[in-house]
Amino acid sequence: MKSMLFSVLLLTVMPGAFAQRAHFPDVLNLRTNLPQGRSIEPNVFSDMGAWHAYALPLEEADYGAFAGPLVMDMNGRWLSDAASRLSVTLNGQQINLAEGKAAIHYYPGLLEQSFDIKGLSVKQQLIFVSGREALLHTRIINRGSRPVQLQVQYSGKVKGITADQQGLQVRDFEISWPVADAVTSDTMGYAAVWKKTLQPGEAYAQTQRHSYAPDGKHPYGKYDFPVELKKNELRWNGYLSKYFSRASHLNTAESRLAVKCMVTLITNWRSASKHILHDGVFPSVNYQGFYGVWSWDSWKQAAGIAMFFPELAKNNIRSMFDYQDEHGMIADCIYADKAENNWRDTKPPLAAWGVWEVYQYSGDRAFVREMLPRLIRYHEWWFRHRDHDQNGLCEYGSTDGTRIAAAWESGMDNAVRFDSAVMLQNNKSAWSLDQESVDLNAYLYAEKLYLAKLCAVAGEQNNFMQQAEKLKQLIGDRFYDTSAGYFRDRMLGAPGHVPADGPEGWIPLWAGLATPVQAAAVKKKMEDTARFNTHIPLPTLSADHPAFDPMKGYWRGPVWLDQFAFGTEGLRKYGYRALAAVLEAKLLAGAEGALTDQPVYENYHPLTGKGLNARNFSWSAAHLLMILKNK
Repeated sequence: MKSMLFSVLLLTVMPGAFAQRAHFPDVLNLRTNLPQGRSIEPNVFSDMGAWHAYALPLEEADYGAFAGPLVMDMNGRWLSDAASRLSVTLNGQQINLAEGKAAIHYYPGLLEQSFDIKGLSVKQQLIFVSGREALLHTRIINRGSRPVQLQVQYSGKVKGITADQQGLQVRDFEISWPVADAVTSDTMGYAAVWKKTLQPGEAYAQTQRHSYAPDGKHPYGKYDFPVELKKNELRWNGYLSKYFSRASHLNTAESRLAVKCMVTLITNWRSASKHILHDGVFPSVNYQGFYGVWSWDSWKQAAGIAMFFPELAKNNIRSMFDYQDEHGMIADCIYADKAENNWRDTKPPLAAWGVWEVYQYSGDRAFVREMLPRLIRYHEWWFRHRDHDQNGLCEYGSTDGTRIAAAWESGMDNAVRFDSAVMLQNNKSAWSLDQESVDLNAYLYAEKLYLAKLCAVAGEQNNFMQQAEKLKQLIGDRFYDTSAGYFRDRMLGAPGHVPADGPEGWIPLWAGLATPVQAAAVKKKMEDTARFNTHIPLPTLSADHPAFDPMKGYWRGPVWLDQFAFGTEGLRKYGYRALAAVLEAKLLAGAEGALTDQPVYENYHPLTGKGLNARNFSWSAAHLLMILKNK
């Protein structure tokens, strides 16, 4: 007890010294009733960029089974509730695993079930070894003093399979196993049996290889499970050590939240497949509409992932730039089937920020040199195709002239500030809203600063700093509403500002372009409990606005963690560190499940803390990692 207490105290004070996955069991609750069909709500485990996933059993009747696989190519679906269900017969009698001492856990990178029952120790472990393959390892030890007759059976309901003594296949999913003593199967399922006499102290072990290849390219690797398990442990301990070396100040609950964010991002990682040419990260495994790679999600995800896995962060950015068009535009989102790619709009320009963040943690100058010309083309695209009156300030827009696509381009789909905007044509393939947005231009200002830094890293001459100074003056003159004490959008050719306050008003603080007087006025609104200092602070619409509706308004009230993080970072830039810390403490304490084993949500209700919309959301996880590191 004394030793355990000492370990807990050390972990509370200095988690970086204990950056091992064994210290972080069940940071996310993966126990679930075995699902079927297209119900993809459960928390699941995937790794290595795999396109399939598993979960742990909830009910005692399902002990010995791992839920899944869930396959995630374009649309998520469960191929089976449990493709490999273990049953053990001892001396002719089937044993009930639930009657023994059970330990069922999810560690980062590892699912594990173990049972001590009737003189047997039974352990199952599941890990991923590639972007296509998982290994399921079973080890049974006779702890008794007499020989026993052991029969091991794996079975599963897998519709449409073919099976034999060496494994099974159904569409793009395969299981291979050691040659079985007997196999029975039909088109709805199978049972495979292995028999063994175990002497006292003797172990029986087998490893199954589960492979899902949406592109049909199965690697057919040959693996030694103990070797792969050790590699898996070292890889995950490496992720944890890298992050906690930068965030050693976190307490136990905050450390567990950080690890939960890391596993969320890795579970949403998909390796290159079909028309996705570099590894990328999905926004959420739990929402069908997010089974692709999205642009500004990728920049944010990369900034968070870079702290513990820079190579994935780099590839996440590359995956979007693989499809940069001849004009310099980046698509809104891309899919494994490129016919589904959305070219109707792009997303707010944060790519240079993302590349800079990756460079900060990787020190990879070659990556900077690789990305720099593409970043410049994308940056210049905005001023050629989204500046209707050519005054040096840009608008959100679309390539097809539709207002809905222009709203998507803002990233804030139904924000109140766009309610009165209409479309204007710029050229044959470009339209703008008749509204200049302060956040867009603040992002472009920040991009100029980051491009100047990246050019310096690459040894390239540039004039981005001069451009930034000019744009800074334009933004301050055009968007700061003195009477409101806030930055607001402006309609083209109309006096006054758009009378709606959201996170766009604090983005100039994040970008560092506000004057001290302007920042003080914005800070006053951010700390006002009637406006933005709600139970969960910094909602996407001021709480005193008539259209404030967090339950129904996607961007009309919910707290989004990217905008929250930009807000608190902006406050810190202007010296308001105490307020930033208070807002972050309220977020961590009040956001549903943040400090428990529940998933990270897409956004949160500002008045109740309820988690809203997609679960296990990648950019929420990425920004929480940044918030925790910087607190």
